[in-house]
Order: sequence, then structure tokens, then C-alpha cells
Amino acid sequence: MHPPKREVFDVPAMTNTDNKGFVREVEEYRVTDYGLYMSRSAPGHPRFDHLESWLLPSLGLRANIFHYQGGFRANQRLYLDIGRFSGPDERGRWYAEDWYLDLVDVPGSPLELIDVDEVFEAHRCGLLDSDQCVQAVEIATRALVGAAAHGNDVQAWLDDAAGGVVFFRDHRPDHGW
Repeated sequence: MHPPKREVFDVPAMTNTDNKGFVREVEEYRVTDYGLYMSRSAPGHPRFDHLESWLLPSLGLRANIFHYQGGFRANQRLYLDIGRFSGPDERGRWYAEDWYLDLVDVPGSPLELIDVDEVFEAHRCGLLDSDQCVQAVEIATRALVGAAAHGNDVQAWLDDAAGGVVFFRDHRPDHGW
């Protein structure tokens, strides 16, 4: 069992340090009142070549779109990581700590909760305490219920719950971006 994945999003340096310590160049960061948007390439990755992410601290979510090569997971739009997300610090950096639970958005279907077994295993191994596990379940429950209340339109729920547009390449309402 691996420890919780931690990443650093260094906005001034335009880099993202992934959970393995690799420093990646970022093409775009956008800081808003409700979160941080990042867009970067994924050179050398076997399955996807571009990643868009939103850190949404108040929701306990990181919303990702993986731009897959060759149609891999073609039906998946959003992949939501559950955890602790914060920033900016005094140097403009943001932080992510993934708490194992994930939600998968296949448009037209209810969100799918995955990796429940990993949360239990992380707790058993002492990698997450009871409070973190409870928070992870509460975050997942709010997302599942919220998306369902929006007719399983996860994007509409995110925009509403975050308090602003959680934009991506395929969802950029005209707000001067």
C-alpha cells in the first residue's frame, strides 16, 4: 500500500511536482476565488498526453480530464480525486493530498465511486486516520448526491457547488477567457 499521493502546484514557477517527485512544466495555471486550474502535457505517459486539473479546496475534490491517446477510456470525462487540497501558500504554491477514493464521470450515467477498498486498506496500514476516512466518505457522498440532484450532470454540479465555472477545454463559457 502506497502512502497518500501528494503533489505541489508551483504557480510562480509554472511547474507541477507529481507524487513521484517528477517536476513537470505547466502550460497554464488560472487562480480563482474557488480553486486552481492547471493544464499541462504528459510527455512519455503511455495512456494520455495531456492533463487538465482543478483543485477545489472547499469541495475536497480535484477534478481531472485526462486526454487519452487512441480513445483509451473514451467514455470517461471527469475523474474526481477525493482528499485535501489547499493553497496558495506565501510563495504561491498549492498542494494536493489524495485520500484514495475516486469518482468517475461517464456522461449520462451516475457518478461511479471506486477504490473504496483502498481507503480501508490505507486506514488498516495507518496511512489515513479515522477522521480522514470519514471526511473522504462525506466528500464522496456530497458529490454523489449533488451530481444526482443535477440530473447526473457532474459539470453542472461542479459549477454550482464551486461557486464559479470549473472550465475545461471542452467547457469554457464566454467569461473573457
